[in-house]
Amino acid sequence: MSSNPINFNRRKTLKAFAASALYSIASPGLLSAKEQSSLANSINIPKDINPLDLAQNEDFWENIAHFYDKADGIVNLEHGFWGKMSRPVKDKYLEYTEKVNTELSYYARKNYAKDSQNSAHSVAAALGAKNTEVALTRNATEAVHNLLRQYNDFSKGQTVLYTDIDYPSFKDAMIWLAKSQNVEPVKVVLPPQANQTQILDLYIQAFDNNPNLKLMLLTHVSNQHGLLLPVAKISEEAKKRGIDVICDCAQSWGLVNFNIEELNVDWAAFNLHKWIGSPVGIGALYMKEGSLKKISPYPGELDPSDTDINKRLHTATVNFAAVLTVPTVMAFHQAIGPKNKAARLHYLHSLWAEEARKMRHIEVLGGSDPASCTGMGAFRLKGKTSLNEVSALQKHLETEFGVFTVIRKGLDSGYCIRVTPQVFISASEIAQLTHALKHTKIV
Repeated sequence: MSSNPINFNRRKTLKAFAASALYSIASPGLLSAKEQSSLANSINIPKDINPLDLAQNEDFWENIAHFYDKADGIVNLEHGFWGKMSRPVKDKYLEYTEKVNTELSYYARKNYAKDSQNSAHSVAAALGAKNTEVALTRNATEAVHNLLRQYNDFSKGQTVLYTDIDYPSFKDAMIWLAKSQNVEPVKVVLPPQANQTQILDLYIQAFDNNPNLKLMLLTHVSNQHGLLLPVAKISEEAKKRGIDVICDCAQSWGLVNFNIEELNVDWAAFNLHKWIGSPVGIGALYMKEGSLKKISPYPGELDPSDTDINKRLHTATVNFAAVLTVPTVMAFHQAIGPKNKAARLHYLHSLWAEEARKMRHIEVLGGSDPASCTGMGAFRLKGKTSLNEVSALQKHLETEFGVFTVIRKGLDSGYCIRVTPQVFISASEIAQLTHALKHTKIV
């Protein structure tokens, strides 16, 4: 075992988890301060090390990797679809599955509502939001689609705005919204590589060119290439012009460290099953206090006072066990530390992206400066932007080098390959990608 003081004994740590309330199934709900402290002590992050230094400590992150089940035979750099549950979260989820399967409707009808509310409150606390501003969904897509479908504050001649880096389903939804509400759609195209100033300038230009703009979809981190947008500054400019803002945070929460109030948006949608580490099927909706009146209740729901966020959703029967696991999910996320996770993922991105930018045959997409980059990134062979060309590259990396990635579509500049490591991915695994890119020039 390494002599590094950051190291800890895996068996001792997992034993500490088992002894903690994380493994107490009797009463689902929020974890106490004592329980969260116990978890943080098990992770054992030194107080005198900053996130940037910790991000480069392979011993520490190797030990974090021990909390996750690892598949053999492939370097999987496609964790943007959904994230892997840590063992404490997975074990808790399985226990809650057994509980729900055993107690059935007796539990669901008598106690689930309160426990579900506790789960939502744990999300609100982590986001820095009020309890009344957050509701659980099945995913970010459900939240965004509900917001678009139920937005009710349009007037004749107004416009809506979206960009090429938005999630493909949401771009289609914006076009549908424009047709159904008889408003005009405006599409902004961002450069394949951009920095914070360039992005902000393009949005301000779009605002000035479209004085009737009423509603905009703003992606925090692009699912195609990991570009981080200056959401707070864009929102500030939007507010000056009376533009309402829906923010897609599906890929940003857990990948980037932020507080929802910092973004200054009216509404936001999140996934917990990507970078936060929940079971599949958990998302969240944020509705800033005072904004409910512009979003009608879900068809069939009633909310005369416009005060109940839950009336903007109707998810019906859900995965009870997944919802009950949320406080454990948030506790594990907080124990590693949002800043630490974001710094580690950003560091892993820099390991391959900085080398790839030196390769004449590779085009790296997304942020052109560190402030615009995240742990997610994308690339392609220069001049090779078609689906067939990018598909051939993806298959080549997988079959010849054992590196699994994913093709992304939607950018006006063409297709690309996305790279999304997780916190349990090592620097040596990233090096395999760098090696593959260096030795892949023509496919």
